[in-house]
Amino acid sequence: MPGTTSSPQFSRRAALGIGFGAATALALPAPRASAAPVASGAPGTAGVPRVPRLDARAWLVADHDSGKVLAASGAHRALPPASTLKMLFADTVLPRFGADEKHRVTAADLAGIPAGSSLVGIQAGTTYTVRQLWQGVFLRSGNDAVHVLASMNGGVAKTVREMQRRAEELGANDTHVVSPDGFDHPGQVSSAYDLTLFAHAGLRNDDFRAYCATKTADFPAGGGKTFQMQNTDRLLTGQGVTPYEGLIGVKNGYTSHAGNTFTGAATRDGRTLLVTVLRPKSGYEAVYEETAALLDWGFRAVDRVTPVGTLGAPPAGRGGASKPGGEQGAPAGSTRAAASPSGPAPSGERKEALALGGSAAVAALAGGGLLALRRRARPSGRRRRKA
Repeated sequence: MPGTTSSPQFSRRAALGIGFGAATALALPAPRASAAPVASGAPGTAGVPRVPRLDARAWLVADHDSGKVLAASGAHRALPPASTLKMLFADTVLPRFGADEKHRVTAADLAGIPAGSSLVGIQAGTTYTVRQLWQGVFLRSGNDAVHVLASMNGGVAKTVREMQRRAEELGANDTHVVSPDGFDHPGQVSSAYDLTLFAHAGLRNDDFRAYCATKTADFPAGGGKTFQMQNTDRLLTGQGVTPYEGLIGVKNGYTSHAGNTFTGAATRDGRTLLVTVLRPKSGYEAVYEETAALLDWGFRAVDRVTPVGTLGAPPAGRGGASKPGGEQGAPAGSTRAAASPSGPAPSGERKEALALGGSAAVAALAGGGLLALRRRARPSGRRRRKA
């Protein structure tokens, strides 16, 4: 199928290799001198399972433990992320507070929440534990819980700056953060690659992993009462769709502008895979169905397909080395740094296609179609309408 396998990042001097026989090989120069060249055995050839037919605008499948990207389409396409951006918020802010720490919410904490936001029902004057606030973020995608935690962190503006810096540390160069909640703010974009990076980093934190795997939790309702909230991740709870065996999270999202977005992780036979699916064309359940299909494909193909890229490794504080002055270093082994920035395409999509030959465009036949690898570009910051 067209556009179903691409390397998230590669050197500008990639070699072109197209095979028409039983096997298709795609050779890419190493992003670093110490790394071996990347060779791609195309899905659908040489016994590798075909990638399922999807209608999402972008998607990616990766091995969580190794960081190897197995297949992707539109991996660096800048799209509104909806509440999947809360993974970056959690990865940035979650380590700042102890789970048992308490906070009495004020009206100022709840100021500025966009109209139409998903809410967990936080009330000014009520005291919550940090654990309860994070449960509100992960289970109910509550923008009120996000804004309270951001206020505790020094305010929304400070939190946005820290989220942007964290994204850059991880090598998530397609992401432009405008607010911590993922709402349809003008210019707020991310990509399938970047969202997978956020899950990849977040799942290394035990609290992050525990929150996103929680199906139900009791939440204060005021007056000493509680109510039970259910996780809105349908692949986890089975609400409306068949629950995916071995699913461990991570985060779903929806806005009228972003459509349905989802990053999921599942473990089978000791191996954990990550899948991000952005904006399928049809149906609310499609984002979960396509995620499940990609997970099924990934578990079948992981030992048979040659990876087409690598996710960046977590920096200092999450498993990497720190620079002097407390700044965290660039992700070790990241395939991000090889390409130079590019300007916007005439369409404004910020995904400039490169000419074949001396540039970095590479194509391969896979799954019955011609697949073009496009160079990653930073988001344009163009204005987007709110939901």
